[in-house]
Amino acid sequence: MKQITAIFSPHRLEQVEQALHALPNLPGFTLHAARGHARGHGAGHKFTPDEWNPDAHDKLVLVMFCADDDAMEMLNVICRAARTGNAGDGMIAMTELVDLVRIRTGERGDAAA
Repeated sequence: MKQITAIFSPHRLEQVEQALHALPNLPGFTLHAARGHARGHGAGHKFTPDEWNPDAHDKLVLVMFCADDDAMEMLNVICRAARTGNAGDGMIAMTELVDLVRIRTGERGDAAA
């Protein structure tokens, strides 16, 4: 089991959702609104006072759990859909899960995804 966490710009949400819903094996996902601050553009990526623009740092965080066999496809689809080629496109992390439990049914592992 894998967890995929993607941080991307809100204006790419429609593209990301359409791309994921086109997959035959989408396990579902959760979205959170977030605010963040990128690494700095000063020397050594240090923060410089001219960087803060509150309107430029709204992001979405997408979290999904999926089977190992589907994880790379999910990651690649999100990456392609969220990419604009501009700074601030975001990041995607994939982590290994020890277990996953569906609260309603008690299903575990891949069956719970």
